[in-house]
Parts: sequence; C-alpha cells; structure tokens
Amino acid sequence: MGSPPEAIGRVEQKLGVRFPQDYKDIVADESGTAGRWSSSGDYLVLDPLNDLPGINEAAELASRLPGAVIIGGDGSRELLVYDFREQPPPLLLVDGWAESWADGILQAESLTALLGQFREQGWIWD
Repeated sequence: MGSPPEAIGRVEQKLGVRFPQDYKDIVADESGTAGRWSSSGDYLVLDPLNDLPGINEAAELASRLPGAVIIGGDGSRELLVYDFREQPPPLLLVDGWAESWADGILQAESLTALLGQFREQGWIWD
C-alpha cells in the first residue's frame, strides 16, 4: 500500500483529480474513514481510500454527473461526492440513481466544514 501520501497520489491518478488538502489529511489517518452519527440519527461514512476507484467505476456516475467523485455516503443509497467541476470542489449528497447535478444537495464547501457541522445537524436534505 505504501505511505499515505503515496496511496493518495495513486488514487488521485486513477481518478484524474487532486483531492483538497483537508481530505488528504483526514484519510492519511486511518481513523478518518470511520463512520459518524449525528444527533439526528444520520450516518456518515467515508469510503476507504483504496476502494474509491472501484466504487466510482461501479457507480457509473461520469455520464450523468461529470466531475463527480464519490468519497462516502450515508451507508445506504445516498452518495457523498466531490464536484470537481469547481475548484475547490464542494461536497454534495446525491442519490445513487441521480440523473444530473440538479439532483444534488450541497452539504458543505469542504470536508472539514461538513465534519464540523454533521454531528449536530446531520445531512442537509433540501
């Protein structure tokens, strides 16, 4: 697997993106991928870094949501994605069957911001 920076670099190369630094810092620490519960009962999981290329390929979002890179979700059908059409890429929640970006719901401008607000508010649904 190599060191965290090497592993992150390999995944970035496979996905054709450069992750924001806060994401890199969080996934460099393996505990960063643990699930989190909110006070509202919502669940957030960050997918293991090395699983991202396979998850993104299997989801086949590229044709429907160009620039989307899945990094996690709610443990069920909702996907947490970076929108790499923008820099820095914001995080949106999208249904696994979303047809376009219009179906996405902005969650936060960064992973740090999302994690900071998630415990109290959970997912934003509208």
